[in-house]
Amino acid sequence: MGTSHPRHERAATPHAGGDLTGHQRVQKVLAARVAVDGRPATLGDKADPRQSVITVDGERIPTNPDLVYWLLNKPRDVVTTADDPQGRPTVVELVPAHPRVYPVGRLDRDTEGLLLLTNDGELAHRLAHPSFEVPKTYVARVRGVPSKARLGQLTTGVELNDGQARAVSARVTGTSNEEALVEVSVVDGRKREVRRLLGAVDLRVQRLARVRLGPLELGTIAQGKFRPLTSQEVGALYAAVGLDRQQGGHPR
Repeated sequence: MGTSHPRHERAATPHAGGDLTGHQRVQKVLAARVAVDGRPATLGDKADPRQSVITVDGERIPTNPDLVYWLLNKPRDVVTTADDPQGRPTVVELVPAHPRVYPVGRLDRDTEGLLLLTNDGELAHRLAHPSFEVPKTYVARVRGVPSKARLGQLTTGVELNDGQARAVSARVTGTSNEEALVEVSVVDGRKREVRRLLGAVDLRVQRLARVRLGPLELGTIAQGKFRPLTSQEVGALYAAVGLDRQQGGHPR
């Protein structure tokens, strides 16, 4: 694309992986950032959360059953699951192993961007369930430049193989040559929903990244990196789904 990329596109740009396998790339990230009792972490490491000192970028993280919230910029070719029977790299391998956390919702293997991982079960349920109507916003790079009429079809509604679906909003945020960046927000969270919505109006997706989850923004965090949510961000998520933070969540 040209110079019209939004700032989110920079955060969604993959790093060169060279000849490393997915697991080797994950291991490289862990060894550089995560330490258990002062030693670089490796895949498969186990630690007693009541006794071990676990640090990320030199900062100690809670090692008791307290609630934790990680914002991850998920790379492509990493699966959104806690365990993969095929042995592919998973998103939970990119964050500290203790306390145990789970991804909120799902990003397809070939979709990148914002993913929240937490052990706050009630918050995770509400953020993922369509009845709470939390918008998930994506930026898609597509072939061609869609007209306003075509984007209007997305918000009016299109027929998919599992029923009627529509976007909350859809707009072009940048163009270059024969491509465009299209920002699409949805609340349903169906499987590959954004790709299928765009495909239904003859827009071929070349790349897709999630940039927002409700009030939470991806920002400029690099791909494959993660950070803890701030207290303000956690509070905003609680407010978005009608939870009283004073009552507190419960570890999953």
